[in-house]
Amino acid sequence: MKYQIGDEIIVLHSHEEGKVVEIMNDKMVMIQVRGVKFPAYMDQIDFPYFHRFTRNKIAETKPAKVYIDNIPKEKPKTTEIKVAEGVWVSLIPKFSFDEYNDEVVDLLKVYLVNKTEHSFGFTYDQENLGDKEMALKNTVLPFQDFYLHDIDFADISNNPSLKFVFELLTPIKGKAKNAPFTIKLKAKQVFQKIEELKLKNLPSINYPLFTGFPDTVNIVHEAIGVLASPNYRPLPKNSGDVRSVVDLHIEKLTDSWKDMSNYEILMLQVSEFERCYDAAVASYQRTLIVIHGVGSGRLRDHIHEALKSKREVSSFINQYDARFGYGATEIFFK
Repeated sequence: MKYQIGDEIIVLHSHEEGKVVEIMNDKMVMIQVRGVKFPAYMDQIDFPYFHRFTRNKIAETKPAKVYIDNIPKEKPKTTEIKVAEGVWVSLIPKFSFDEYNDEVVDLLKVYLVNKTEHSFGFTYDQENLGDKEMALKNTVLPFQDFYLHDIDFADISNNPSLKFVFELLTPIKGKAKNAPFTIKLKAKQVFQKIEELKLKNLPSINYPLFTGFPDTVNIVHEAIGVLASPNYRPLPKNSGDVRSVVDLHIEKLTDSWKDMSNYEILMLQVSEFERCYDAAVASYQRTLIVIHGVGSGRLRDHIHEALKSKREVSSFINQYDARFGYGATEIFFK
C-alpha cells in the first residue's frame, strides 16, 4: 500500500495539502483537507515531497484554482499496460527546510516494488550497526508497490543493511525455492544519489534486486553434509590445508563454473564454507582461514554475517595478510 494513515498528501487538481485519515480499499483513501473529509482515488493525490519532482517545472504560470468540490467523482477509465521490469527497492526522500531555509532530508520512505507477473512471499530485516531495527514477513503481489517503513536519514551514516529472502508463492519448475538478497546503504553513495536526484528531478533512489527469479542451484547435499556433484572436487579430508585454510575461489570448487550464474556460484561457495566450518568445529580446531577474495565483497559479507550468529565463534578478523591481501578472514573458535 502506497499510503498510510497520517501521511501528508497534496491534491493534484487543486494543489491543496492535507493528510490521509482512512484506507478505504486498495484504490481509494479518505483524506482531510482544510477540515473537510472526502474520499479520493490514489492517482488523484500524491506526496508533497514526491510531487515536487514530478510536476512540470517548465511552465511557471500559476494554474487556475480548482476547489476540492470539483474533483471528479468517477475515476476515468484507462487501459493499463503492465510490463515486467523486475523487483527493486525504492527509497523516496522526504524533504524539509531547516532554520537557514536550506533543503534537508528528514527520512527515507522504503518501498518494495514488484514489477513482475509473480507473487512473492518475503521476509525483510533492516539492521543498523548489527542490531535489528525492523523485521517483517509478508506478501507482495504482481505489479504492486509495498511500503516497508521509514529510515531516519541520520541513520544512513551507519550504513544500514536491508536483507530480503524471497520465495515464489506459485512454484515454477527450475526456479529456486527461495532467494536471499542484501542491500547495504553506504552513506557516501546515498548522499551522492540524493544530489543526483535533486539535480535531475528524479522521484526516488532505486536499488535493483532481480529481474528474473534465480534458477535452482544444482547442488545435492548428502546426509553428512558433503556436496555431491560430478564436477565438484572438495579438498581431501585428511589434508593439513583442509584443517587450517579453505579456498572458496570458484575455480577451486568446480570445472564447470563458467556455465553457472552468479547466484549459483555464490550458493556453491557458501555451501562449501558451511561444510568446512562444520568439519573444523567437529575436529576441535582453534582457527580456520577462509579465502573468499576481494571482488564485490558479497561472499565476504555473507560469511561475516553467518559468523556473527554462530555460537562456536570467539572472534574473526579480515585484515591485510601478505599471503591473501584483504581476501581472507581468520576465524577463532572458543
